[in-house]
Amino acid sequence: MRQDSTEGIPKHLPADVRQTLRSYLEEVTKLFGQALEAVILYGSAAGNEFLPDRSNLNILILLAKQDTALLEQYAKIHKRWGKERIVVPLFLTQQELQASAVLFPLEYLEIKELHVLLAGRDPFPTLHVDQRNLGLQYEQELRGNLLRLRQRFVEGGGKQEAILSLLPLSLTSLLPCLRGLLRIKGLSVPAQSDGLLDQLQSHLGIDPTGFREVLSLKRGQSTPGPLEVPRLFDRYVASLEGAIQRVEQLKAEGKW
Repeated sequence: MRQDSTEGIPKHLPADVRQTLRSYLEEVTKLFGQALEAVILYGSAAGNEFLPDRSNLNILILLAKQDTALLEQYAKIHKRWGKERIVVPLFLTQQELQASAVLFPLEYLEIKELHVLLAGRDPFPTLHVDQRNLGLQYEQELRGNLLRLRQRFVEGGGKQEAILSLLPLSLTSLLPCLRGLLRIKGLSVPAQSDGLLDQLQSHLGIDPTGFREVLSLKRGQSTPGPLEVPRLFDRYVASLEGAIQRVEQLKAEGKW
């Protein structure tokens, strides 16, 4: 990935986003001082699927030690950065990073495979992610996603606005699990979500129709009408249920 010659901010990001990250780095570096060991960008902004005015900026801040006073100081400045779509960072020490990688292998494998070092030293090349429990976590995440989807549908009263909001959020949290299914099968994971959905269909037999439509919605490429929104919800749920059924088959076949 091309980067600015003097810093790690990805060149593919829009100019205003790069400037936001520069300003953010300056303030965070000043705030944490010697306690700051690394600032890491992960998520869509670290790859090629960042959507201006839609995608968030996900940050991990590695600290030499946890200091409540410093976190209180950060809390005072974050309101401004939240308006710039910077999510509240993950604040970790090196020891915490190692320990949590055992408990959350899916999340840290995703970051390990796709991140950008903005400042400091990169802890991920030497970070060991134990993948023995990945299959169980993938299944838990898939089923949890479906349960949350139903809950939020009811909370939103089944209204069009609520459905159009919750489906992209569901897909965003689902994509790492879908990539994980390919990893378990020993397949390469495409950089783009379109390629990922192609692989799900060709290699795992999962119908990605609902996923594709919501991906298009997430990108702002489609706007379904009032009559079509409930049908879109049903197609998305059908694709999600199909992925869960495929996981059950893989488990039964001992391939998990």
